Amino acid sequence: MISARDLRKSFGDFEAVKGVDLDVRRGEAFGFLGPNGAGKSSTMRMIAAVSPVSSGELRIFGLDPAHDGPAIRGRLGVCPQEDTLDNELNVRDNLFIYGRYFGIAKAEVNERVDELLDFVSLTDKAKSRVEDLSGGMKRRLTIARALIASPELLLLDEPTTGLDPQARHALWDRLYRLKLEGVTLVLTTHYMDEAEQLCDRLVIMDRARIVAEGSPRELIERHVEREMVELRFGATNDAPDLTDVGDHVEVLQDRIVIGAESGDAVVEDVRARGVEPDTVLVRRSSLEDVFLRLTGRTLVD
Repeated sequence: MISARDLRKSFGDFEAVKGVDLDVRRGEAFGFLGPNGAGKSSTMRMIAAVSPVSSGELRIFGLDPAHDGPAIRGRLGVCPQEDTLDNELNVRDNLFIYGRYFGIAKAEVNERVDELLDFVSLTDKAKSRVEDLSGGMKRRLTIARALIASPELLLLDEPTTGLDPQARHALWDRLYRLKLEGVTLVLTTHYMDEAEQLCDRLVIMDRARIVAEGSPRELIERHVEREMVELRFGATNDAPDLTDVGDHVEVLQDRIVIGAESGDAVVEDVRARGVEPDTVLVRRSSLEDVFLRLTGRTLVD
């Protein structure tokens, strides 16, 4: 569905994407993770055929976006990070008019609108104004709009940002059902649990490059220890030196994080030294641990 080789995007002297290689297979959910400014959105805009490639090779459906942009965009659905719904129109008209932009016959659009309203559980809101919808409803409507032309590939830029847990899980359910129906999903997200739930494979980007690629489980097994131990003391500057405990130790402002194959063994080792933390947490390693290990904990503007 998507193939990129040495893909680059520059804005003047600033290089936003530096030599990205990736392949997205039909029917999978593929994710982009990375800090702000890592190059995710620039890559997504090139895939959406709305931002020209500076250099390298990019093929969508086997087509070159430089020459086949309209044909590519006609087979895509795009859910942008910010809702761009028409507030002057009701829910149903938002879908109907958008479907007509694709040249779909009125009868077919009406049928498709009914199907999509049911799919995103908004049938009872069909005549409601957009401004009266909750944040979760607006995101579901935005996804429904992106599906109006039955796209083969759906691009989602941070689809659940700002939603409460119930709305996020409702949206995850809809996206999972789409994947089962054969729609290829490509998404960016800052939620590590979302990436673990939805993505078959993903890449982690940092400073405009891909620094890791694989399934969530593969990345965890490859880049971090099996378990993490979090030890909290009154203040970390009063904490003992534990840098030789476990396989990887990070001393943070509020806690000490130790990666090891056995968290219980680490706790036993710490207590055998006569050290008693205020609190102890032993947990399985997560994708967030991988993300922080590869991209760091420092904020980058």
